[in-house]
Amino acid sequence: MPSSVEAILAQWDQAAEDYVFPMLDNGYVYPVDTRLHVFADAEQWALVIEVVGYSPRALALDNALHFYGEPLNRQPGPANSDIFYPVEGVLVNADNPERVMPGLTEVSIRGQTVSLPPREDPENIVELYRSLVPVHRDLLFATEDELRSRLSPGLPKLLQLEAWHHPDLAGEERPSGSETFVQLAHVIAARDVSLYRPSRQPNTHWKNWPDGGTL
Repeated sequence: MPSSVEAILAQWDQAAEDYVFPMLDNGYVYPVDTRLHVFADAEQWALVIEVVGYSPRALALDNALHFYGEPLNRQPGPANSDIFYPVEGVLVNADNPERVMPGLTEVSIRGQTVSLPPREDPENIVELYRSLVPVHRDLLFATEDELRSRLSPGLPKLLQLEAWHHPDLAGEERPSGSETFVQLAHVIAARDVSLYRPSRQPNTHWKNWPDGGTL
């Protein structure tokens, strides 16, 4: 039987309680970009949230895929095997994890060499990663094959969101109190995309989460 709206929201709320639901102002990660996918049929469903960010402690940009669903043959949330590192090579100044290696003019993203765009502060590593989004955004996210390899074969994709209104988990908001995720739960339960009718403006852009990466 398909999951109920209540059961779907309960899984997401529990993930938030367990700190495995995306917190876009995570103090250890500078946010760069996000993407959300909804899959469902009459027997099963999956929600995948991609969170791209820079961790000064790991000295790398990563894309952490957060998986939820039913059935789910693992714990909800991210896993080490679902973290991608799309930008290759050493970009960080060895003396300062928030500065760019001197003389850097291009980077390799998934094997594609791209020139770095002009930036207000060319030595700021976070600004460098964020500057890649306007032109090279898709290269930072998982491919459809990478997503599909982690899901049941043939599970239909109902919806893909490039921006949405995300709950402020640090401010005690939960998915069950979020218009976005309540509507997404209804979309999954009914397999009806028309039930996603957001009235709130998206807030997933990194500018809306200034505390991200500041610890």
